[in-house]
Amino acid sequence: MNNLKSEFLLDPEVIFLNHGSFGACPRPVFETYQKWQHELERQPVKFLSRRARDLMAEARAALADFLHCGEDEVVYFTNPTTAINMVVRSLELKPGDEILTTDHEYGAMDRIWRFICQQAGARYVRQPIPLPLTSRADFVEAFCSGITPRTRLVFISHITSPTALCFPVEAICHRARQMGLLSIVDGAHAPGQLPLDLTQLGADLYTGACHKWLCAPKGAAFLYARREVQDRLRPLVTSWGWEAEKPSDSRFIDHHEWQGTRDIAAFLSVPTAIRFQQDHRWNTIRRRCHQLASKTRGRINTLTGFEALCPDSQEWFIQMFTARLPDLDCEAFQTQLYDEYRIEVVTHRWNDQPLIRVSFQGYNDEEDADALLHALGKLLPKNL
Repeated sequence: MNNLKSEFLLDPEVIFLNHGSFGACPRPVFETYQKWQHELERQPVKFLSRRARDLMAEARAALADFLHCGEDEVVYFTNPTTAINMVVRSLELKPGDEILTTDHEYGAMDRIWRFICQQAGARYVRQPIPLPLTSRADFVEAFCSGITPRTRLVFISHITSPTALCFPVEAICHRARQMGLLSIVDGAHAPGQLPLDLTQLGADLYTGACHKWLCAPKGAAFLYARREVQDRLRPLVTSWGWEAEKPSDSRFIDHHEWQGTRDIAAFLSVPTAIRFQQDHRWNTIRRRCHQLASKTRGRINTLTGFEALCPDSQEWFIQMFTARLPDLDCEAFQTQLYDEYRIEVVTHRWNDQPLIRVSFQGYNDEEDADALLHALGKLLPKNL
């Protein structure tokens, strides 16, 4: 595979198969990030007091174009967890209200919802989605069977963190709209890994990370909010945008963008990350990574003898996949892979099933997959 190893700052001694956790930033994007930081430090007052608003508007416009939504429908956050904290704390949940989700959600998100539900007396309902998955229509029906008269909203991942599965969120969001339910999507892994049209997708609220598969610097994420729901959101940090002395055309932007003195360099670098992927024909890179992921997933399943968790299709996984492992100490096994073979990859338990989660980005190639299979062949129990 033609890869981009030289464009990234990753340690060449490490076989990096864990892009999904925190991403990795290409050299040109990181240089832009540092340039903005230098400009901030050279004249902090001018930068933050007189330039930041226009610079953020430009960065937001580039992101909105990438996401196919209005410039006044998206605002930058440092990470999806913070964005969802703002959303959740804005909801007026009442005792007995239900939030429907799946049992595949990211642990931090589960904790946010449980925390708020405990305070409000609401219920966080984790609808079981057993594996293997088969059809997207069956998925929608299985998920929506958890809707009751007490359900107030649905919360669902676009691409799951523990199981690396791409869920049919567009169908879920449209079903929720028909039933008068609010829809909130955790799209942390989606930007850069699949094309996004948030207007078409139909979510009321959608959060995504720019620092993961879009390859922006750490600390760059966003929240999309349809105009019809924006007035329901209260700022997580009340600052100068509330009762703004010089209000813009969007209260949503005024209320949520400015949170006091902070480094906005990561946000301003997102347009460079978008251009980097455009310049390197990222659709081709994604296809190559999916082909490598598909082949590697098959090799691991052949080695272990376990069935695949979903069909071999980009409908279900793209550049990241999970596969079952035999019963083992996942934390110790992950450490062993790194210490003995310098392979950075995730092994963890989900619903008491040991899984390996493998990420392929443009800097990966067949040799990385071969190294992983060699290590698994040496370390996994011989009586599989």
